Amino acid sequence: MHIDIYDEVGIGGGASGVAGGLIHPYSPKAKLLWRGAECWKECNKLLNIAEGAATTRKSEIVDKDLDHELGEVIVWRRGILRPATTMKNVDILNENAQNCLGSCNIETIDQDGAKNLVPDICVPFNSAIFMPQAVNIHPQRYLQALFVACENLVLDLTALGYEGNKISLHKKSVNSLVELAGEYDAAIICLGAKSDMLPDLSGRLPLRPCRGVVAHLQLSEDIRDEYGTQSPSILSDAWLAAQGTRNMVMGSTWEWRSRDYSSNVSAEEASKALEELLPKAAGVFPSIKNWKFTRARAGLRAMPPLTPLGSIPLLGSVDDAVNGNHICKYWVFTGLGSRGLLYHGWLGKLMAEAVISCNEDVLPPELTSWRKIQR
Repeated sequence: MHIDIYDEVGIGGGASGVAGGLIHPYSPKAKLLWRGAECWKECNKLLNIAEGAATTRKSEIVDKDLDHELGEVIVWRRGILRPATTMKNVDILNENAQNCLGSCNIETIDQDGAKNLVPDICVPFNSAIFMPQAVNIHPQRYLQALFVACENLVLDLTALGYEGNKISLHKKSVNSLVELAGEYDAAIICLGAKSDMLPDLSGRLPLRPCRGVVAHLQLSEDIRDEYGTQSPSILSDAWLAAQGTRNMVMGSTWEWRSRDYSSNVSAEEASKALEELLPKAAGVFPSIKNWKFTRARAGLRAMPPLTPLGSIPLLGSVDDAVNGNHICKYWVFTGLGSRGLLYHGWLGKLMAEAVISCNEDVLPPELTSWRKIQR
């Protein structure tokens, strides 16, 4: 099996690499997401694989896009705290705490319990939930470590006598699927919000683009009270992803219908994002005002259509759009929205099975129902 990855911005250079990295299998109202159990299980498997690859690298091929030293922290396993900010939140959080996954349970706590976890937390309605198994990851390090894990797998298979396997990264774009005609047995389009920019798919995917800005914060040098080494990240109207004791990511804004794909953020856009996010974050963690803004980054989410089951990603064969037949050669994998870091493991597993078997029927019908939705 030979796999070529074409990515003009490199591994983790898009919206997924910009994300805050808070991962749990629940919706904003704490209800279990569609297929949340399956996604959470596969997500944890890949987190373990990425951590292993980052500390025991075997490959001599060094990805030029790595912006860090392998072995740095990829996953912070200290849970996520969500204070209730309205009376309606109190009822919803308490109700859904009764129906949660054993592998990622929800604990209902009061203000005293929350302060034991984050001393400076503010719990306006004396009610919060704590998800002790939820995690916070560094998305770019994680995605790059997964690529390293794939390289390592090729080396392991070769050592066992299974020669001929290969994986390569090409840092360039593909302007049309016609460029790939005759070269591959299958092509999977996973371009996120850029998927419908391919002329072959233009106007065919019901995606809703949404730009999000996140702010990177650092504790001022003159302040000694660091964020607790075991204190959880905070999920509220604005989330705070703790990365160590003196670094934090705050997010995120939602600019619907944006077509700005750049991760760069102008001074004006950064200022507007801070004006929007800081008051929300300070409402539950007042000490955030002592943290210093260092930079802002942005990404364009590929939001799927809303359905009775929630926002379901878009997967399936698109041969009819590309060449008018159904030979299962061209596939689309997009619309993961703001939950790509949770969905990708399980959906990737399904996608691989469908591609290898040339059988779209292995995909749950919810994933292909987008064809019935008009843009």
